[in-house]
Amino acid sequence: MKAPELKKHIEIVNRKAKFEYFFLEEFEAGIVLQGTEIKSIRAGLVNLADAFCYFKGNELYVKNMYIGEYPHGNIHNHEPRRERKLLLRKQELKKIRRKITEKGMTLFPYKLYLTERGWAKLQIVLGKGKKSYDKRQSLKEKDQKRELGRLKKYKY
Repeated sequence: MKAPELKKHIEIVNRKAKFEYFFLEEFEAGIVLQGTEIKSIRAGLVNLADAFCYFKGNELYVKNMYIGEYPHGNIHNHEPRRERKLLLRKQELKKIRRKITEKGMTLFPYKLYLTERGWAKLQIVLGKGKKSYDKRQSLKEKDQKRELGRLKKYKY
């Protein structure tokens, strides 16, 4: 079996989130990972689609974030959907906890990327869910942008 290609610049985005939520505030969090998890991230074996963040005591965790098993891992390979602790400052955690208690507010991971130093960071977003009419409006705007792009392309 051929080894997966490890990439230097990784950026995995939860594209569904832009459609489902209004983004109000963004935070950058570190993640507590195991050895084979960072190798899987560098290979791009990550999916943020079903992931969500929650508090357990005074600590913030992300659950259902899929990091595929490393193909060359041994018996100490990680579990793909285990909960992972997020690393934030105390003031940020207090601020998030205060805001999340408001009605309709939710906290979800939006982007996973590697820093220049090689550390995995997770961009988490405090957002408010869109109603169905808001989603229709988003689709209209997207179609209009696409149409404008087509017109500009054929104008020259």
